Amino acid sequence: MTEQLKQLRDRIDTIDSELLRLINMRAELAQQIGHQKNGVTYRPERESQVLARLQQLNRGPLTNEHITQLFIEIISACRAMEEPLTIAYLGPQGTFSEEAVTKRFGSTVAALACNSIDDVFRKVESGTASYGVVPVENSTEGAVGRTMDLLLQTSLTVCGEIELPVHQCLIAQQTDLTVIQKIYSHPQSFAQCLGWLNKHLPNLQAIARIDAASNADAARMAAADKNTAAIAGKKAADVFGLTICAKNIEDDPNNTTRFLVIGTQQVSASGKDKTSIVTSTSNRPGAIHELLAPFARYQVSMSRLESRPSRRGLWEYVFFIDIEGHQQDNNVAKALEEIRNKATFLKILGSYPSV
Repeated sequence: MTEQLKQLRDRIDTIDSELLRLINMRAELAQQIGHQKNGVTYRPERESQVLARLQQLNRGPLTNEHITQLFIEIISACRAMEEPLTIAYLGPQGTFSEEAVTKRFGSTVAALACNSIDDVFRKVESGTASYGVVPVENSTEGAVGRTMDLLLQTSLTVCGEIELPVHQCLIAQQTDLTVIQKIYSHPQSFAQCLGWLNKHLPNLQAIARIDAASNADAARMAAADKNTAAIAGKKAADVFGLTICAKNIEDDPNNTTRFLVIGTQQVSASGKDKTSIVTSTSNRPGAIHELLAPFARYQVSMSRLESRPSRRGLWEYVFFIDIEGHQQDNNVAKALEEIRNKATFLKILGSYPSV
């Protein structure tokens, strides 16, 4: 070992020792704050402000993405000293939903795998889970209808959002695709990878495509039969001991799924927020234009508008809308009040930090 290399390593050891001291000092301060928060250990608006500040201060060489995930793990460990959070998600282990949980809450949580999106809602409503993470839309395949239907019915509030880049893999017990007789996957994943499947599996019509409740469940079934494959993420391959036959088989390289965090708390403003609502109006000429006009009048930007059957009558619809800003912001509050007076129905799903 050269003297220069030894000096560099000694400097790293010194920095590591100081980092350890400072991280534990931070944990002690977090504990003191926790005693004054009346039992609420997760404050999305505060964590968003902390991470935004660190990104502004970051001068590299670590990227903002690396800094964000590093500090999410530090915050997660500090939070767990107060009270470990239980986060419900669409299981089993190895789904993209589980990855979304780790991306938002870190690894120091109790991740509770659920059999369905309905079950995620039930676990949070009953208090079995502190929060839930549910998929709401995909950049390629659009809205997740079941999540939207349940948001309309539930008393829970949207507390946050997570955007997760989704990279699909073809996984199996072995790499010989000529022996594949069945492919399992979630219907949205099949749709996201249809171009790749048509190109690389020309005998696709002879291969049975079987829908699964989740990609991880597809991997579990593929692990039981050497003549089957699954479309799922890399983590599912690791969990079920499968081989990755092909990576990044999604047709859109920017394929991203947006998840919502659902809970029981009202989230305060962070300074960069989003508000989700669901509303409906009478079926008459110009009704939708009149309903949405207050957003333009008060300079509130819409980032999403989606219609769904109301399930209250034939050809009756509700509209899911995401807007920029917090419901307590003056312009947003005025716009929502006008809409409430015009709409036949309005439900504010929640305000939360925007990613």
